[in-house]
Amino acid sequence: MSGYQGPLQSMVFRNEDLPALFHRADGTAIARQREAVRDTRLQLLLLVLGAFLAAMPGGWRIGSSFQLAGALSASAYAGVLLVGSRATRRRAKSQWQLNRSAAEFIKSMCWRYAVHGAPFDADSRDPDGIFLLQMEAGLGELRKVGWEDPREQGHDPGAPLITPAMRMLRDKPFRVRKETYVRDRLIEQRNWYHRRTEVSRRATTLWRATTAVVTLAALFLGLLQTFSAGGSAALAGLLSATAACCVAWGEIRRHQPLIAAHSLVEEDLAAMHTTMETMVDEDRWPGAVYETERIVSPQHTDWLVQHRR
Repeated sequence: MSGYQGPLQSMVFRNEDLPALFHRADGTAIARQREAVRDTRLQLLLLVLGAFLAAMPGGWRIGSSFQLAGALSASAYAGVLLVGSRATRRRAKSQWQLNRSAAEFIKSMCWRYAVHGAPFDADSRDPDGIFLLQMEAGLGELRKVGWEDPREQGHDPGAPLITPAMRMLRDKPFRVRKETYVRDRLIEQRNWYHRRTEVSRRATTLWRATTAVVTLAALFLGLLQTFSAGGSAALAGLLSATAACCVAWGEIRRHQPLIAAHSLVEEDLAAMHTTMETMVDEDRWPGAVYETERIVSPQHTDWLVQHRR
């Protein structure tokens, strides 16, 4: 929601002020992320369940040869294959990432346009034309690698990419644009990265502790077997499978590398915030906005994840 307040007619600019294409890509990214996470979680749970049923003593024998536990275990493993096959067909993970890239690209371009970030500064002869040209060029690159453009599927085909709120903010004086960008974009993003870092830290602690407990239990059983003091090989195998699934889940969620990447982005945004408040005048503003948008881009975060493990 946009509005005015104060002597400088300060303006609030939120995600609701972004074009419909952003909301469509953002919604699809969220839905596909949930689907991808759900499928992966289900596969890991089915693997543990299959190992648990295979380890059942006696196997719940029915008749002379049929073991119900074995049949259920086989069904669990078959379920893993079926879920994996479905995930491959639906490409939830790739569409999640592509739609997230599209949403963040649209959001970044809209902010740059609205606050006179490069190359849409006040000296630009045709900022609207440049904005639309660069927007379509960027989205075209995403389409080449598999992004499904909602407009090609009949969703919001005539919705404008430049919203009234974007034009309204663009027409504001420099001080208003700067205040709005710093508050509603830079600080908002900085707080988001801080929250995500804390969430990743808690998740890392939880899954490391769970893996350690399960592994110690398997170690204890292994020692008992070593000295012929009892223990169950089947139970040890079940614990090993559980620990492996915990490790796999942590790797899939990328908690540890994301802690480092998000912390670095937060530090860079803090430094950029200080710079904007103390050193950036209107002449240097377009470049400062461009650099801030580069810092918060998904591509920059992915690069940090790959190089800061």
